[in-house]
Amino acid sequence: MELKSAFRMLFFPIQMFYHIVRASLLSLLPSSKKDLSKEVVLITGGGRGIGRHLAKEFAKQGAKKVILWGRTEKCLKETVEEISLSGSECCYFVCDVANRDEVYKQAKVVREKVGDVTILVNNAAVVHGKSLMDSDDDALLKTQHINTLGQFWTTKAFLPRMLELQHGHVVCINSILSQSPIPGAIDYCTSKASSLAFMESLTLGLLDCPGVGCTTVLPFHTNTEMFRGMRVRFPQLFPPLKPEVVAQKTVDAVRTDKVFLYLPWTMHALVILKSFMPQVALEEIHRFSGSYTCMNTFKGRT
Repeated sequence: MELKSAFRMLFFPIQMFYHIVRASLLSLLPSSKKDLSKEVVLITGGGRGIGRHLAKEFAKQGAKKVILWGRTEKCLKETVEEISLSGSECCYFVCDVANRDEVYKQAKVVREKVGDVTILVNNAAVVHGKSLMDSDDDALLKTQHINTLGQFWTTKAFLPRMLELQHGHVVCINSILSQSPIPGAIDYCTSKASSLAFMESLTLGLLDCPGVGCTTVLPFHTNTEMFRGMRVRFPQLFPPLKPEVVAQKTVDAVRTDKVFLYLPWTMHALVILKSFMPQVALEEIHRFSGSYTCMNTFKGRT
């Protein structure tokens, strides 16, 4: 047993080197994309912003059915009408993912009326854009309930059937702020960090579950109503992402079984820098980029 353990320890660095080289080479080659024609996609927060563009992109790339969840019926209805005009099958259900009982109830309705969900996209999120001391307690709780706990309830509602079918995908629209927080959005950054840990743990937990995968998307500031008024000091160097680009890249990541997607790809450098640079240097980067003041003009959704 000791000899076997020693051999495994010696062989482990070689394994790691092999996987790094293999992944690097594969990233240079075009990836085959799986077919979506039999997939039933459910998107939370699907009435507007990135969620609306995700719905349109899944429909465009051939998803069998697209289901929208959200709290604002007007937005959901508008999105469904827009997608239906393109000939794709789309429907909506009013559901607040922060309400556990409502999630389980509506999940049952979806299974009965539409069928088994095979791709779950956890996109619903809110941000209040205030410091800790300026934040209302209920508002802080609301962010955690929607952005983090909501994923617990939706995943528990739909993942068991995916495991039975040995077919499914769980997607999380996260944020680069989960790994590089900024002042003035403490509720959002905290919730997204928790959400990232949730997805990392879930992804590892599904390693031995054939046919079921995960994708976590970590975009930079995206030009949607939710972050309306947020200012970046050097917009030419760090332009906000277009929601349609985030949607297109996300659907492509699902179709190629990509586990983590950073948008833009330069966000990898930010994560790497943070792993070894001293705190003082990181603070200077924040000062240079203006992240300390980027939420001073934040307005959010009206």
